Amino acid sequence: MTTHVHPSTNAPAHDHAGHARHEQAPDHDGHQGHGTDHTGHEALFRRRFWVSLVLSVPVLLYSPALQRWLGFRAPPFAGSAWVPLLFGVAVFAYGGVPFLRMAVPELRARRPGMMSLISLAISVALVYSVAAFFTGLGESFFWELVTLIDIMLLGHWLEMRSVRQASGALDELARLMPDQAERVRADGSSEIVPVTALQVGDVVLIRPGASIPADGEVLAGQAHVNEAMLTGEARPVPKGPGDPVIAGTINLDGSLRVRVQAVGDETALAGIMRLVAQAQQSKSRTQVLADKAASWLFYIALGTAALTAVLWGVAVGWNVAVLKRVVTVLVIACPHALGLAVPLVVAITTALAARHGILIRDRLALEAAREVDVVLFDKTGTLTQGTFGVVAIALADPQDDEDEALALAAAVEGDSEHLIAQAVRAAAEARRLPRLPVTDFRALPGRGVFARYREHEVYVGGPRLLNLLERTLPPRLAAFAEQAGARGQSVVFLVQDDRVRAALAIADVIRPESYAAVQRLHDLGLQVAMVTGDSRAAAEAVAQELGIDAVFAEVLPEHKDRIVADLQAQGHRVAMVGDGVNDAPALARADVGIAIGSGTDVAVESAGIILVRSNPLDVVKVIALSRASYRKMVQNLLWAAGYNIVALPLAAGVLAPWGVELSPAVGALLMSLSTIIVALNAQGLRRAALA
Repeated sequence: MTTHVHPSTNAPAHDHAGHARHEQAPDHDGHQGHGTDHTGHEALFRRRFWVSLVLSVPVLLYSPALQRWLGFRAPPFAGSAWVPLLFGVAVFAYGGVPFLRMAVPELRARRPGMMSLISLAISVALVYSVAAFFTGLGESFFWELVTLIDIMLLGHWLEMRSVRQASGALDELARLMPDQAERVRADGSSEIVPVTALQVGDVVLIRPGASIPADGEVLAGQAHVNEAMLTGEARPVPKGPGDPVIAGTINLDGSLRVRVQAVGDETALAGIMRLVAQAQQSKSRTQVLADKAASWLFYIALGTAALTAVLWGVAVGWNVAVLKRVVTVLVIACPHALGLAVPLVVAITTALAARHGILIRDRLALEAAREVDVVLFDKTGTLTQGTFGVVAIALADPQDDEDEALALAAAVEGDSEHLIAQAVRAAAEARRLPRLPVTDFRALPGRGVFARYREHEVYVGGPRLLNLLERTLPPRLAAFAEQAGARGQSVVFLVQDDRVRAALAIADVIRPESYAAVQRLHDLGLQVAMVTGDSRAAAEAVAQELGIDAVFAEVLPEHKDRIVADLQAQGHRVAMVGDGVNDAPALARADVGIAIGSGTDVAVESAGIILVRSNPLDVVKVIALSRASYRKMVQNLLWAAGYNIVALPLAAGVLAPWGVELSPAVGALLMSLSTIIVALNAQGLRRAALA
């Protein structure tokens, strides 16, 4: 039975309670025992891999087994027999000891994983090889010890490079706040003070282009404020006496005197920062498949080794042959294939995603994408372009020329910097219409603009312009304006002399790729929802045009996070796609956070996956890539497990009575072949169809 997404009817109340936590949210490791500093681990594994690889070369060159198999002889010299021992111990001390250290937390927690298994294998290999070298018990396999360490270092280096998670979201939010404010003294003069010195009740002067330092109420002045970084909406908000302003937003024009009502941890921006931190910390520490397989294999290896020692000890007595079997079981229980099964796929997936314009910051987010059943899009800047454009034109006279009317409107708006004027000019430029010569341009504050074209008086403006000119809309344009208003669109009119010639609907333009993105997600069996701070009329109009299943409209910034939590409470696995600061908490809370690359730094830092090309259709590629990479991981893990299912019984001597035995050297060779097969299978991911 399908569970459908139901839009909430009541948005939760805004809550500024509590204190913003500015400390960095902890990373969420995918591997138990890896610690929390992924950047540090990446550098550690990278450095130790290259050094260990160089130290391994002499071991390989002077290994009797490899010389015999490959038919070559390294130049002998006095003490050359000690080369494998000395360099093998050096590789263990430098490249192997970190695995032992990271195995300690696993063993203390009684949850052995990959680190425990690696530590067991390399420790047994070292002890046996040293003993064999000095006592002559048999042939040592230092070459297998060093290659095992090298491969594991390489695998975990690749993994750590891919596992690095977003860690700068709170810092990016903090950068929105100015460091200083201009505080107005009682005598009317002003002084520059640190933002931290502001108190509730202070009056601050906000000049054009300055960021607002605290939440407050406008006492005097008129200006337009860009709140897009918090509300996600493109349209600047007019502010006048009595209107609220939010810390971190930008005053575009005019000067404002604002009485401070909230500072520090009580501001809306601090509240969003608090939500980001809480959402990041609320994620579960998911254990990857390879760790689970390693945990099972750890106990299987110990059990098999103990059973081998007991049964063969009883059957033939304890001797060197039995010891070799036990050692072989413990060493080959940690195949290279298992260590590379997931990291190789992750590395290839990361590269493949980058070629398709997808940046993976969090591997766990990509793994979770295959289980998503609801994709929640922010509207502005994600499904839409985040800029105003002319979406429809109506003419009073059907016989009139639409291009000529648009060109004339663009010419009159030529000297205006208003967003609507920019939209009209952009529409004319997109149609490559000529720039008509106009004269006597002047602005009509709050109503529109005026200019002369040849012998004609031409006006462009909204309904207040018609009231000023005492013009009545023709029926065709009146119906058009009513329909546009129902969709939440703004309408401006072209008035030429004594008649209203045309009407232009202005709205946030839907991205062309959004149509295909919604359809493809539906084809994959996913539900598509949309959340926005826009009016319900505007939101419903976009949703209806795109075929979206559910709409959450008129949502305040901090409530987007709550919408995601509500969907999750209904049992849904949610992917959130957004681009604004107000989307950051929701991106962090979602099972999969996907940021549009053209969005704010905070949104990008809060998401596990970034669409570099800002193309919503790439969300489909994320889902397809997640499913394809998961299949490859499972295949590789099954192969690694299959190798052990065959190799462990042979190493234990199950077929020894029939003359079939697996020596440590042969086991090592099979281990290498297993690694090659896993690597080739992972390469097949490059041919996955994502489009």
